[in-house]
Amino acid sequence: MENRFIINIIHRPEMVPEYAKTVLGKKAKDNREAFLNESLDIFKLQQDIAHRHGLKTTIQMTYASLFNDEAVRIAKEHHRTYGDELSLTLLGLPCKEFNDKYQTKDFCIWMFSKEQKRNIIDDAFTLFKNRFGFYPTSTGSYYLDAYSISYIKSKYPDVVCAVATCWEEGPKAYHTTNNSWYTFMDGGPWNPWIPSKINTHVPAQNEAEDSGIVAIPHLSRDLLACFDGNGSNFGTHPQNVLRGMIYQDDELPYLFNLIDQYRHLGKYNRSYSYNMMFVGPGWMNKLGRWEVPYDLLVKSYEDGLSYYAKLKQNGQLIDMTMSEFAFFYRQNKSYLEPEVALWKDILYGSDKQYLWYLDPFFRTCLDFNQGGAIIDLRPYVAKLDIPVGIDTDNPHDVTYPYLIQANYRAGYFTHYAGEGTIKSCKVIYNGEKVDLCLTRTMAQVTSNDQKVEAVTNPVTISFSDLDVVIRSCFTFVRGTGEIAITREIMNDLHGKVVTFEEYATLSYGKSEYAENMKGVVAEVKSERGDKTLSYEYKNRSIIADYPSSISATIPQVDTIVTMSGDAETGIVYEGYAFSPVIKLVLRKTLSSKEAMTTCLKLAKAS
Repeated sequence: MENRFIINIIHRPEMVPEYAKTVLGKKAKDNREAFLNESLDIFKLQQDIAHRHGLKTTIQMTYASLFNDEAVRIAKEHHRTYGDELSLTLLGLPCKEFNDKYQTKDFCIWMFSKEQKRNIIDDAFTLFKNRFGFYPTSTGSYYLDAYSISYIKSKYPDVVCAVATCWEEGPKAYHTTNNSWYTFMDGGPWNPWIPSKINTHVPAQNEAEDSGIVAIPHLSRDLLACFDGNGSNFGTHPQNVLRGMIYQDDELPYLFNLIDQYRHLGKYNRSYSYNMMFVGPGWMNKLGRWEVPYDLLVKSYEDGLSYYAKLKQNGQLIDMTMSEFAFFYRQNKSYLEPEVALWKDILYGSDKQYLWYLDPFFRTCLDFNQGGAIIDLRPYVAKLDIPVGIDTDNPHDVTYPYLIQANYRAGYFTHYAGEGTIKSCKVIYNGEKVDLCLTRTMAQVTSNDQKVEAVTNPVTISFSDLDVVIRSCFTFVRGTGEIAITREIMNDLHGKVVTFEEYATLSYGKSEYAENMKGVVAEVKSERGDKTLSYEYKNRSIIADYPSSISATIPQVDTIVTMSGDAETGIVYEGYAFSPVIKLVLRKTLSSKEAMTTCLKLAKAS
């Protein structure tokens, strides 16, 4: 199938550019007209760079820009001349007109009350209609909550596309902005998706759950560097790359490698891959940013769009507006079709490799630098309703909870006897125990209409008098919420045996901090009867021979996690206050060339 690499280039004319008040202070206030002119000049420059390179854009008008005749005139002209789409963003709300009308310093649409959301949305859409004679077909924000999307779609049905989340903007981003950036939205998709009606982060499973729009991310991120560190430095946004100081001699090869990495994802997604660039004028102001001068800010943007233009000229890229992309997506993606990303380290050049996978049942990440351990798992199958806004008990946090998050909750290594959240396998021989987390490998991924399969390069576990060569295979079967995991011994053990201990150490949460595990119920099922255990932090366990399944029901996230397979023993371990996790374990003894297959399944508890 022909490769289809699609780019959305989005510009917004900001009358009060991002960070301007804090960066420029009194200067911006005292010379507002000159400052507005500079902002418009930067917007015009961005548009000019795109058009000179033969690329169309989506112009997302901010609330403030709708009061500016020159901004409206430019948008109309570029819509008519270049085919740019006229869109409306719910970013850029703060301005004199907005502040006077709403008497607030808030500016994130999802943090307002439902009544305020409706009023602001109606206000902005009406202003847009008055200036352009029609309603927009696309919109967006850093995050659009499910309530806002539902209201927009019911009141303005022509809207088909929206910028709806910013990937992995949670505690990491908060800590790297001096604890000042209160936009917690971890756990969502990194690539376009159709949001469900209940929760924006959760992809719709069918037409009944479809919110009516195609969502795109706010920036295309580096799916390894961003997960491990501060995402604000690692995206297809040239000024992000400059902020991360990932350049030398004014050149940005990392940016082009990042774009190419996204192109490569077509290999796993039916030859379709996506990228977006979304840059406001504030990032290119003439005082410079991120310790770099204005000239380099402009050059970085020129270089980025020049690269996209080169790909387009070579027939390797299609530039689309947001609404055009929404129609393409609807025609080419099905509800149950997953997003798959085998991602390598393009920042430091190591052999570290992640596999990201998401569908309407879960989002997960496998780390092959830890033998294929699952280091992130979000239970989309629970379809958690997370209302947000100042009229709820949750004013700002829209993060989708995890069951496993190795960076926030310790992962394999912990300083004491406790355990962190992770999914892996231990190999036991004569009292020695080695975790596959301590092995480094890489994987090959194949994808078809039924499944996605990742097979690792074999790794060798060395005991005192025995080497065991193991290959792992992870199979994601479409539409099931299951991951089948096969551990195969590849060598001759010369009559000796080892025990495989396939395990999942689970918890739940949104941050680094432990949550209350009371209410969690573990169960082991077997022919000899079922055993249950209610969580009380007592470090207990339940065990059975030849179990049909073991499970943990976590009502706080409305999820049941089940493990099953050809195991000889099933155990569930309760944690304790210092190690507040629950651990599911399946064991089997194996010899030469034998294998153990287990299945991890997520289901909605209620």
